[in-house]
Amino acid sequence: MTGRPMTTPGVSVGDVLALIRANAVATRSDIARVTGLSRTAVTLRVDQLLAQGLVTERSEGPSTGGRPPSRLRFAPDAGVVLAASIGASRAQVAVCDLAGEVLAQNEFTVPAAHEARAVLSAATDHLDRLLTERSAAPVYGVGVGVGVGVPTVVDAASGHALSPADLDEIAVSDLFRTRFSAPVRVDTDVNVLALAEHARRPGVNDLLLLKASTGIGVGIIAGGSQQRGAWGAAGEIGHIKVSGGIGRPCRCGDTECLETVAGGWALLEQFTALGRTASDLPALADLAAAGDPDALRLVRQAGRSIGEVMAAAVNLLNPAVIVVRGDLSRAFDPLAAGLREQIYRRSSALNTRALRIEPAAPDAPTGVQACAAMILDDTLAPAAINARLAC
Repeated sequence: MTGRPMTTPGVSVGDVLALIRANAVATRSDIARVTGLSRTAVTLRVDQLLAQGLVTERSEGPSTGGRPPSRLRFAPDAGVVLAASIGASRAQVAVCDLAGEVLAQNEFTVPAAHEARAVLSAATDHLDRLLTERSAAPVYGVGVGVGVGVPTVVDAASGHALSPADLDEIAVSDLFRTRFSAPVRVDTDVNVLALAEHARRPGVNDLLLLKASTGIGVGIIAGGSQQRGAWGAAGEIGHIKVSGGIGRPCRCGDTECLETVAGGWALLEQFTALGRTASDLPALADLAAAGDPDALRLVRQAGRSIGEVMAAAVNLLNPAVIVVRGDLSRAFDPLAAGLREQIYRRSSALNTRALRIEPAAPDAPTGVQACAAMILDDTLAPAAINARLAC
């Protein structure tokens, strides 16, 4: 293993845990070499982590003549985090371990005409039931926290969601914090997914995560950092006015928004107007993927409409990749054909010459896994571990 030694005064027990979690060190000797800590200082920090159950230590290393070295591993079963990924048409909740692996999960439908607070309350009820079912698990162990993704603008500092329809602030973080007595992190669903996709592509510092589903939004990674804007509304492209939306009313209360021609709810209405039926947006997307002419035409046109708006984002931000997620990505080929048609026609050649437009990988994190990863970044950060252990 290699690594540039850190200065000893700045190497806390939380820093040591971060090295172990990242598999950057495997033994106490590795920690001393990488950090510059003395043997005594290494022992103090490792013993604190062992006492909290955050790491395990077993003699598994190769022997060089004496007793084999004990190897350190992060212990994901030391606690749990809760995750709630709430979309415009359905929501998923889960209990996850400290590695973000789902231990138990549930899903419920979000009614078309819903009251946001009722949906959030339902999410907490479902999480409560999952915790009760896992009563033998270390529910309130080290690292517990709640990660929440919602399909609307979020003030990241306060954890309040802001509905574009009625501009009514909802204290999402307070609701979950009161229910579970744990740290809470809330963000827009597309921002949560963008963070997860960026983590899978550490060499890509400029990325757009397009979620094309019941609603339409973009998560922005620029220069390696997530961009939320002054009020958390960066990426709200679903409510940009488009040429094909003339006179069409939007769910936000305005008219002519992109969602009125390319949002999932609008596509289902258009499909019904053709005398066809689909039970939901995934079913419509599957029909398009299977080559159904009507569904294929609607999805491709949706791609063109979204591409009309995305072209401006490409010119402004010059991303290396656009990752497409959401229910419409089930029909990726016709959707991407429409996207590329408009993006390449409306964007400069310099901005598109190496641009990749691709679906999420089959093993990409789900919404709840992305929410779990988001809160784990907070609860297992060195500063959070140090505060918990009063270091």
